[in-house]
Amino acid sequence: MKINKELQAGDLASQIANLFELSGTKIAAVEEESQQFSGSPVFTVDGQYVSQGWTEWTEGFRYGSAILQFDATGEEQFLQLGREKTIQQMAAHVSHIGVHDHGFNNVSTYGALRRLMLEQRIEENSWERDFYELGLKTSGAVQASRWSSTHDGQGYIYSFNGPHSLFCDTIRSLRSLSLAHTLGHQLLAENDASISLLDRLLQHAYQTAQYNVYYGEERDIYDVRGRVAHESIFNCNDGRYRCPSTQQGYSAFSTWTRGLAWIMLGYPEQLEWLETVAEDQLQPNGGRQQVVEWMLRAAQASCDFYIENTPLDGIPYWDTGAPGLAQMGDYLQQPADPFNGLEPVDSSAAAIGAQGLLRLGRYLQTRGEEEAASRYWQAGLTVAQRLFEEPYLSHETNHQGLLLHTIYHRPRAWDHVPAGAEIPRGEACMWGDYHLRELGLYLQRVIQQETYYTFFGPARVGEET
Repeated sequence: MKINKELQAGDLASQIANLFELSGTKIAAVEEESQQFSGSPVFTVDGQYVSQGWTEWTEGFRYGSAILQFDATGEEQFLQLGREKTIQQMAAHVSHIGVHDHGFNNVSTYGALRRLMLEQRIEENSWERDFYELGLKTSGAVQASRWSSTHDGQGYIYSFNGPHSLFCDTIRSLRSLSLAHTLGHQLLAENDASISLLDRLLQHAYQTAQYNVYYGEERDIYDVRGRVAHESIFNCNDGRYRCPSTQQGYSAFSTWTRGLAWIMLGYPEQLEWLETVAEDQLQPNGGRQQVVEWMLRAAQASCDFYIENTPLDGIPYWDTGAPGLAQMGDYLQQPADPFNGLEPVDSSAAAIGAQGLLRLGRYLQTRGEEEAASRYWQAGLTVAQRLFEEPYLSHETNHQGLLLHTIYHRPRAWDHVPAGAEIPRGEACMWGDYHLRELGLYLQRVIQQETYYTFFGPARVGEET
């Protein structure tokens, strides 16, 4: 991609205001037709949200979007919607033992409402806050219980595929363990054994950095620095790593770009959160310096790969190894084309990845690494500017989606191909809409010099700072 080195966050202010004006109408449109959904809405077909039975991992994005809308605009009806639906709909997700998605569903709802209370954006209510915190404690423990041990004495949170499977996605879902640990919670196992949620978080993050992220060290002949494998497979008998795999990408040896984006955002967020964790708590896992070193290594490698393997405008195609790309000439030296007839772009990967670039840039800036910090920050702004305009931002009143040209599951052909087209285009998804809103809120707070936006919010009195 071509990084705009002159772009300033303030230059995007009017675009962000427009985004949230459109966003409110989209949220309202979805809720007006909520009776039609047999499960949580996942993506649009001809502009209308539909459900897709696989796992209910998008419901938190649905109600989390309403909370973000309130956060950005102060519109009370969206706060009311987010509060009511969190109480009515999200309890099943707190106790869901079958998925690795707790950080998506529950941090976007319970966590966001708690954060707003800590930021004094909504009125303090100890009973209400306790309710949110109980949900977060339970969610973190349930997620941490999905544990597979590795031969080195560590382990990972396994995906819904089963105990052999480590997904790159889960790095951002670790936020549930972060908050539960912050709240002083632990997982109790057999014989009342107390298991540290921080230990499990760090071990999972380490295994992900070790096996799902590549560093150009000749692990295999496709070992390109920053490449990300969607899934790592382990032998459950002895806990040894076996091979890369994928569920939603083109191949185990290419990079599914939304998986890449989860890595890009997940590690910088955890680096930010680690600043709230006392040094003595990190000692069992090597201490702060060591943990930061391998997290930062994964974050920078993945962000560099994104910059180097994405078209000029910063919008990626759905997989870097998608076969149709070979027929598109020098596609990296031109803007992405969502209307081409060979391979779809995935704007949802861009929305997730842009926030990762920005957070990594800011984190490095706090460490005094100005040159690297500027590169990532400017790259994030470049991607954001493109997403905040057509053809990605939806202005269509009859389209319920906010961010267009997203992809869910290309190999299974789940995404809608409109009449007259050869590949999916023009549709939205819950996580894309949510992360576009989150990206907008993140930058709005920077522009307005408000409280820096994090999933964990400011520390409560008595907590580590």
